[in-house]
Amino acid sequence: MDRNNRKTIRVGSRKSELALIQTKFVIGQLKELHPEIEFEIVSMTTMGDRVLDKPLPKIGEKSLFTKDLEVALLSGTVDFIVHSLKDLPTVMEIGTTIGAVLKRDDPRDALVLREDCNEYQLDSLPSKSFIGTSSLRRTAQLKRKFPNLQVSDVRGNLNTRLKKLDISQSTSDNTNTNYSGIILALAGIQRMGWEKRVSQIIDSDVMLYAVGQGALAVECRLGDDYILEMLEPLHHYETVLQVVAERGFLTRLGGGCSAPVGIRSTVCLTKNAMSLDGAVWSLDGAEELQCSSSAELADKKVIQSHIDQYRSEDGEPPKKCPYKQPRQFVGVTPGKISYLDLDIALKLGTDLAENLITKGALDIMNVAKEIIHSTVK
Repeated sequence: MDRNNRKTIRVGSRKSELALIQTKFVIGQLKELHPEIEFEIVSMTTMGDRVLDKPLPKIGEKSLFTKDLEVALLSGTVDFIVHSLKDLPTVMEIGTTIGAVLKRDDPRDALVLREDCNEYQLDSLPSKSFIGTSSLRRTAQLKRKFPNLQVSDVRGNLNTRLKKLDISQSTSDNTNTNYSGIILALAGIQRMGWEKRVSQIIDSDVMLYAVGQGALAVECRLGDDYILEMLEPLHHYETVLQVVAERGFLTRLGGGCSAPVGIRSTVCLTKNAMSLDGAVWSLDGAEELQCSSSAELADKKVIQSHIDQYRSEDGEPPKKCPYKQPRQFVGVTPGKISYLDLDIALKLGTDLAENLITKGALDIMNVAKEIIHSTVK
């Protein structure tokens, strides 16, 4: 496709400060590769941004932070969208795909305490202290490991939640929650340049993180070869393997991005292996099922031999080359990444989920869904 036909690329983004920082970062990466192209940001609010008076699971809509942007993508208003990957459902909107997954930042959670509580950590906070979070995953783990603390829902973008923490104070009529601290994704705080606000980085041994947390994803139209080719160099090999395993895990469990499900994944290229830990909790944290697994990645000589089998005499892979077919892995278009390793990562995630299912994971998740639906007004 002639690049001259699209000199300006329109990029969809949420309007929050963090979303715009992330979008500008991706654009900056692309400008280094394509200085001749102009990028225009088209920002908008999503359902998740507009409805702030209800906990996320009770809004009753899927794709809370992505749907409005995807409508713009499919209508041609924008050419691609930058997301926090943890916000993207594992089942993508028909006609869309993830064209790039950038190198993952620290996926762990972080505790941000009110200034007068800053000498504490989770295990030393006074009993009955309020911790704010809108995540069922974080809530369940807090209730299980720190039952002396109280958990309260807090909604809004990063700026809004930090403001609620800073102005938090006791009131005689108990109409406001007196937050001692809130839990946020560490990567978001770091991207905003607010590392000094972090009181405690919560190790993944204490709190498993969300599927895709810490990674940025770029969503585009399926079949838009021009944009897919542009985005492909942004793919980060280890991160793609991690998120394919994690999203495969969540897909098999049938959970959404707000489900009480946690994950941890590692890829060690020196050992040519990856590992995955996953868990499911009841909403009150009383029940927990957790499993771990690992897998050896494909031998690089085997990968190369598979590619060579399909090369033509001039060295170019023909249309039937399995590495160039438009296959997706839980919504991710792999680009030049080996299908052999992606199949291994996907199987690792689905097998781990199957392990939890045999132990009763779906029963726990179904009870959680019933409780949530029964409280939706």
